[in-house]
Amino acid sequence: MRTKHTFGKGTAYLLAAVFLATFLLIPMTEVQAAEAYKVGAVFSVTGRASFLGDPEKKTVLMLQEEINKKGGINGHPLELVIYDDEGDATKCALAVRKLINRDKVSTIIGPSLSGLSLAVLPEAEKHKIPLVSCAASYKIVTKNPETGEQWRWVFKTPQSDSMAAEAVYTHMKKHHISKIAIMSVTSGFGASGRGELLRLADHYGMTIVADEKYGPKDTDMTAQLTKIKGLAPQAIVNWSIGPTQVVVVRNWKELGMTNITFYQSHGFGSRKNIELAAGAAEGVYCPLGACNIAEILPNDHPQKRVTMGYVRAYTAKYNESVSSFGGHGWDALSMVAKALKAVGPDKAKIRDYLENLTGFVGQHGVFNFSPKDHNGLTKEAFQMVVVKYGDWALTD
Repeated sequence: MRTKHTFGKGTAYLLAAVFLATFLLIPMTEVQAAEAYKVGAVFSVTGRASFLGDPEKKTVLMLQEEINKKGGINGHPLELVIYDDEGDATKCALAVRKLINRDKVSTIIGPSLSGLSLAVLPEAEKHKIPLVSCAASYKIVTKNPETGEQWRWVFKTPQSDSMAAEAVYTHMKKHHISKIAIMSVTSGFGASGRGELLRLADHYGMTIVADEKYGPKDTDMTAQLTKIKGLAPQAIVNWSIGPTQVVVVRNWKELGMTNITFYQSHGFGSRKNIELAAGAAEGVYCPLGACNIAEILPNDHPQKRVTMGYVRAYTAKYNESVSSFGGHGWDALSMVAKALKAVGPDKAKIRDYLENLTGFVGQHGVFNFSPKDHNGLTKEAFQMVVVKYGDWALTD
């Protein structure tokens, strides 16, 4: 038999008062903690540029976990909304629009590729949302190369291709190299790097005797290299990312051209490329960020602590070596997290904070942003390295 409970008005009022008092006693921090700080990301996790996007995604997820284990940002959990653009411009644009209009994120990290970053930066400008690209081209942040005017809402963490070209040319000049050939892939990254090599050649006293190109899906560059061999340059500079840069160096070795010094761009910044070259990369030079060579940096290097921390955490979690590309993701999310801690999720305040962020020690340099520089790095952010005994080694 079910017993029916009845309450008088006084009892009902008392219960209501108890409920209200209990609610009011809930700490405000617990209420606030339910509101996550949302950050969006668009990476090429799969597809033609997965070697870029995969370590970027892994890195930011690792950082998210670390941040939330420590209580989040000012008591707010960090929520990442990540889309895979598969290296496709249409999918990238759609992902950026979703992050802005549907997911309502405070900031966007990525894309991984220069061409895709250039394609979506108008969206960031139109919707007034900070975008921190993980791609290299200086055009991503520079609206007007002649005046140096920067895109207002766009930043980036990789060293620019112009800085990489300067680092390569500085090393060449030091070693009395002046007659060179250049090779580049016909992609946004390749075209931008080629442009900088051509633009800066006279300034560094370089004579370019060959300017060869190839497609991003090409699997043999012996024809281009044979032409170059006949012109007898002192060095070759190759500017590409992905499998093509491995193909080129293997062809160079197969053609017996090791008497011509070989330079790669900073796009070579993964030990996987050395492995895939199967010994052909021995003696190849390239400019890299500190995170690639954390273990061999001197103890007094300003980035030693943060780079070693990243290397240990990433290798322990994923059982694979770090690359330049994961470091770009680390820098981007770490900066955004610092901005969120300082000013909260307000987009305009985040933009202003990033634009004035100085002395930030990251994986790819000590960043000093300003209204005239939304990259915040110089060519000194690169270390020139050489492949020696199947690994990176510092060089003079």
